[in-house]
Amino acid sequence: MADAGHGSTVWSRLFPVQDEQLRDVADLLRERNAIDAKIAAVIGRPMTAGHLGEWIAARIFGIALERLAVAPAFDGRFSSGALQGRTVNVKWYLKREGLLDVTESARLDYYLVLTGLAAHATHSRGGVRPWSLEAVYLFDARQLLGELRARGVKIGVASSVQAAQWDAAEIFPRQRSRTLIVQPEQVGLLRYFASQR
Repeated sequence: MADAGHGSTVWSRLFPVQDEQLRDVADLLRERNAIDAKIAAVIGRPMTAGHLGEWIAARIFGIALERLAVAPAFDGRFSSGALQGRTVNVKWYLKREGLLDVTESARLDYYLVLTGLAAHATHSRGGVRPWSLEAVYLFDARQLLGELRARGVKIGVASSVQAAQWDAAEIFPRQRSRTLIVQPEQVGLLRYFASQR
C-alpha cells in the first residue's frame, strides 16, 4: 500500500492546486447560497433565472402564474388589461444573445422576455453574466413561430431570432411594440433591476 503522504506530494506536483482560490470560491458559494436561500424564501421557489424572472414579471405585469412551475408551454396568464386571459411564457436571459427557447404549442399566446445586456453569442471565457434586467420584449408566439418557420429556423431550445424581431418586440426601455403599453410605474419598477439606476 502506497504511503498516503507521499501520494499527496506526487499529486500536488502533477496537479498544482490553487488551495487559496478554491477556498475563496467555496466561501463565495456559501455567501451566494445564503443569498439564494433568502430570495427563495420570498419568491416561494428555488432561486433560478427562470423562477425569479417569472416572479418579477408576475408582479410588474400582472400575470397570474400557474400553480405548478412545470406547466407545459406557458407560465401563466395576464390578469388584466388588453391581454387579460392570454397565456404567457416568461423568460429571463442574463444576456440578450439573439436566442429564444421556442415552443410549437398552440396554447401559448405570448413570450415576455426579460434580458440583461445585449451580447453576441460567443464563448464565455473571461465573461460575466450579471443579474440585471436591461430590456423587456413581448413576442406574439404564433407570429414569431410563423416567421421562424418561413426562415427555416430550427424550432426549440435556442432558436435564432433576428435583431429586427427583437427591436420590433421591445417594450422596455423603448416602447417599440404597442401590444402591451408599459406604464410609468412599471418602468420605475423595472429600473430597480437595471445594472445602473
